[in-house]
Amino acid sequence: MSAQTLSIPVERFDELDPKEYIIIKGARVHNLKNLSVAIPRNKLVVVTGLSGSGKSSLAFDTLFAEGQRQYVESLSSYARQFLARMEKPEADYIRGVAPAIAIEQRVTSRNPRSTVGTTTEIYDYMKLLYARVGKTYSPVSGKEVKKETVQDVMNYILSFQDGDKLHVLCPYKLNKKQPVAILLNTLLQKGFTRLELDGEVHFIEDLLQDEAKVKIAKSVEILIDRNVLDKQDEDKIFRLTDSIQTAFYEGHGYCTIEILGIERRSFSDKFEMDGIEFEEPSLNLFSFNNPYGACKTCEGFGKVLGIDEDLVIPNKNLSVYEGAIAPWKGEKMGEYLTPLLKNGIQFDFPIHRAYYDLTDEQRQLLWVGNKYFTGLNEFFKYIESQTYKIQYRVMLSRYRGRTLCPDCRGSRLRKDAGYVKIAQHSITDLVLISVDDCARFFAELQLTDYEQKVVGRVLEEIKNRLGYLQKVGLGYLSLNRLTNTLSGGEFQRIKLATSLGSALVGSMYILDEPSIGLHPRDTRQLVEVLCQLRDLGNTVIVVEHEEEVMRSADQIIDIGPEAGSGGGVLVAQGSIEHGSFSLINGYHSHTLDFLEGREEIEVPKFRRNQLHWIHVKGARENNLKNVNVSFPLHNLCVVTGVSGSGKSTLVKKILYPTISKICGGIPTEESGKVDRVDGSLEKVKQIEFIDQNPIGKSSRSNPVTYTKAYDAIRNLLADQPLAKQRGYKPSHFSFTVE
Repeated sequence: MSAQTLSIPVERFDELDPKEYIIIKGARVHNLKNLSVAIPRNKLVVVTGLSGSGKSSLAFDTLFAEGQRQYVESLSSYARQFLARMEKPEADYIRGVAPAIAIEQRVTSRNPRSTVGTTTEIYDYMKLLYARVGKTYSPVSGKEVKKETVQDVMNYILSFQDGDKLHVLCPYKLNKKQPVAILLNTLLQKGFTRLELDGEVHFIEDLLQDEAKVKIAKSVEILIDRNVLDKQDEDKIFRLTDSIQTAFYEGHGYCTIEILGIERRSFSDKFEMDGIEFEEPSLNLFSFNNPYGACKTCEGFGKVLGIDEDLVIPNKNLSVYEGAIAPWKGEKMGEYLTPLLKNGIQFDFPIHRAYYDLTDEQRQLLWVGNKYFTGLNEFFKYIESQTYKIQYRVMLSRYRGRTLCPDCRGSRLRKDAGYVKIAQHSITDLVLISVDDCARFFAELQLTDYEQKVVGRVLEEIKNRLGYLQKVGLGYLSLNRLTNTLSGGEFQRIKLATSLGSALVGSMYILDEPSIGLHPRDTRQLVEVLCQLRDLGNTVIVVEHEEEVMRSADQIIDIGPEAGSGGGVLVAQGSIEHGSFSLINGYHSHTLDFLEGREEIEVPKFRRNQLHWIHVKGARENNLKNVNVSFPLHNLCVVTGVSGSGKSTLVKKILYPTISKICGGIPTEESGKVDRVDGSLEKVKQIEFIDQNPIGKSSRSNPVTYTKAYDAIRNLLADQPLAKQRGYKPSHFSFTVE
C-alpha cells in the first residue's frame, strides 16, 4: 500500500506493514480521544491543528515517549539503570516506532562552557585539524618553529661541497659545584679529547694543566668530531650521523655545525625559537575544557570578575567633561576628574568628545593614566585597598561585572594555542568570525598532498557541518557564541544541523515548530534540510503551522477540530501536493479553510494613536551595530527581520533588562551594551518578559494554581455551609497541604 494513500480506515490497520507505517490505535494521552492514525515511515510528516488541539500530545507524549521507551527497553538491564524510565503512553497499541529523537523549542544547555562549535562538534574536528597539520610560528620573528632532527642537520651538511672541513660540536655547561679537573677527566673517560673555548680548539689534557682557561671562558663546547665532507663515502656519512646523535645527547638537545671558514649554525631538537620554548600542537592544547589548554587566568571561561567598562561608562554618548565617568562624580571623587580636565590639553586629550568617538589609544589612556592624572585602573586599585570600609565595598560592587579576560581576550585558550596557524589563521581567529566566513575559509583552504591524506576526512566533516548550519539559516552565528545566549529557535536548528552531521539512519525525528522566528527567506532552506534528513532514511515528524512547510510535506495530519476538550480527533489527513488532503468523518478543519482561502487573518481598519515612545540609543550587543530605534507605548509592536538580524538581542538583551532596572525590578537577563534608553519611561509601571521556557517545574503546578485563581476557589469552598459545619478551612481544599 502506497504511503501517499489517504487516511487508512482503522479496520485495515492489521493489514499494514510496520516497516512502512507507524501505526497508532486508540491513543488516549491527555485530550486525545481514542485517536487512531497510520503515519508513513521515512517521510516528512507535518502534524498541525489549533493550539491545544493535541498536536504535542500525539507527537511528543505519544510517539516520542513510545519510541524512547522501546529503545531504552532494548538496552541491557545494567544500562537501563542509568536512564530515566518513561511511562507507556495510553493506547490500544503502537507499532512500527523507530528510535526517537525530539528537538524542542528550548535551550537545554546551561553550561557556561558550551558554544555553538562544541554543540555541533565542529570545534572537535577543528582541534584535530590544528593538532595534526597546524604549524607553530614564533611571535618574535614570525618564522615557523620546527623540532630539528638528525636528518635536518645532515641535509644542511650535505648542502656544502666535497672537501669542506667541518666540526660537530655541542654546548657544555660547567657544574660550578664540582672541580674543573673532575669534569675534564669525565669527558676524557667518555672518549672526548678536545674542547672549543671561545672559538679556539684545545686538547683536554692540556687544559688539565691550565684550568683557568676553562673557568674564564665565556663559551665552552665539546668538539665531538672533525671531518672532511665526502658525499660518496658511506662510512663518513654514517660517522657524521652518529656524531650528530651524540652531540644532541651530550648537548641536552643542542648541536652546532661549523663549516670551517664558511658558516656556523646551531640546531635544536627542542620545539623552540627566538629563545622561546613552545608547546607542540596537541588536542589538549586547543581544548578550553582541559586544564592543559585553558587560559590560566579565566580557567577557560573567557571572562573574569573585574571592573566592567559598561558600568563605569554607562552613557558613552557623553564626553569626559559632561560626566561620562560614573565613579568620578560628586565632591570627593570628582577630585580624580579635575586633573584630567585641567591638563587634558597638555597631551591632546579631547575632553569634549563623546566617549564612543574616542580612539582606542585615547580610551586606553583613560584607564592607564599618565603623569598628569590617575587612570581608572589605578583608581580602582586604591578603592580595592580600602574595602575594609563599607562605603568603598558598596562602591566597588556597583562597577564589578563579568569582563573580557585580559590574557586570552576571550579566546579561552592559553597563548601557545594562538601561535599555531593554518593558512595564517589560528583556531581563535576562526571561532570568532561568522559561520559564513568560516565556511568560506575552509572552502578556499589549500593543503599539500601529505596534509590532505592526514586530515582530508576531518576537513570534509568541518565543511559539511558548517554547510548544515548555513542551510538552517545560522550562518550569521560565530562558533564561539555561547549556547545559553541563543534563542529557542536557534538552539533547535543547531540540534537539527548536528543531527544531519551525525548522519543517523532509521530514526524518528520529532521537531516542535522549527520555523518559529524564521523569516520567509530562510524557511525554504529549512525545508531543504528537513527533506535531506528524510532522504537519509529517517522519519521526520514536524509540529508546524507554517504554510510553506505544510505544502512541502509528504503528508499532513490535522488534529482538531477545536482546542482542549473539543480537540484530540483526527480531522484531516493527506498530501497537498498529491491533492489527497481531505476531511475525515465530516469534521470541520480550520487548517483546510486557511489553505483553500476560505479563512484569513483580517487587517485592522483603524490604528491606535502613538503618543508616547521609548527610545533606544546606540544598542551594540552581539551583532547590533549602534542601533537607534523607538517603541510606541500602548500599541502592539512587532520586531521582525531575517533570521539572525538581532531581533531577540534588541528585545531580550537591551529593552527588557534596561526598563526592568528602571522600574526597580530584577531582570532575568544581563543588560546588553547600549548608550541609553529614554523617553516616556514614567508611563511604564511594570515590565514582564514572556519567553518559550516552561513557566512551572513543579508536578503539582497547573494553570489554576499558577494564575493564583485557586486561592479564591479554596476560599469560596471553605465559605460553604457544609464546609463551615465540618470546620473545613481553605487549607483542607489544597492538594499541597497534608
